[in-house]
Amino acid sequence: MLVAAAVCPCPPLLVPEVAAGAAPELDALREACTDAVGLLAASRPDRLVVVGPEDGAGSRAFPAGARGGFRVFGVALDVRLGLAPGAADEPGTVAADDAPLPPSLAVAAWLLRGWSAGETTGLAVGEALDPGRCAAEGRAAAASAERVALLVMGDGSACRTVKAPGYLDERAEDFDAALSGALATADADALAGLDAALAADLRVAGRAPFQVLAGAAADAHLGGQLLHEGAPYGVGYFVACWT
Repeated sequence: MLVAAAVCPCPPLLVPEVAAGAAPELDALREACTDAVGLLAASRPDRLVVVGPEDGAGSRAFPAGARGGFRVFGVALDVRLGLAPGAADEPGTVAADDAPLPPSLAVAAWLLRGWSAGETTGLAVGEALDPGRCAAEGRAAAASAERVALLVMGDGSACRTVKAPGYLDERAEDFDAALSGALATADADALAGLDAALAADLRVAGRAPFQVLAGAAADAHLGGQLLHEGAPYGVGYFVACWT
C-alpha cells in the first residue's frame, strides 16, 4: 500500500559536482529535494520504489545496490541505489554484465545517499510508455509491500523560454501550471489524464513517472504539498510530497 510519495526533478545539474560553477543557482531546489526525501523517511516505508524516466517505451527494474554515476558528464562520481549510510559513496564502476542506472535514477541515488529507511528498488520507465502501462506499473509497486513509498523523478516542460532545450512553446506554461496544481493537491486523476502527445511535444521528461505515481496513488487518499517550483533554464522543476 502506498503511504507516501515525493516528486523531484531529475536534471544531473542537481549534483553539485556536475553543475560545477552553476551549482549555487539550484541550491534552493536541492534543499527542497532534501526536505522531500526526509518526509519520505518519516513515513517509515518497508519499501521505497524510485521511479525515473529514460528513453524508449518499456520499463526496467533495478535492485538495491544497483550502480550508476556521472562519468558521461565528465565527473568521476559513482552512486549506488539505496544503501546504508556511507556506502553510497563507495568508489567503483559498473560491472560489464550489469545495466547501469539511467541518469534519472542516478540523480535519485545521489539524493538518497545515506538512506536506510527500508528496502530500495528502482524502476526506469520509458518516456513513451503508454499511460495504461504506467498505471499498471504504479499499482504493482504499491502492492509490493505493506508500506510503500515512491520517489518519483521527473521534469515538467522543457519549452518555457526561447533558451529552453525545446525552445519556446506557448502551451508549456499552462501545462506546467496544471501539473503544479495536481502535485500540490495530490490529484492522481489529473496526473493520470496528462496528455501523452502534448507532453511529448513539450519534452516533458516526467510524464510517464507521474502516471506511475497516479496508478500507485489511485486508492491511497493522500494529501499533497508543493515544496518548490520554478523554471530555470526554461524547464519546469517541481518538488512535492504526498502523505
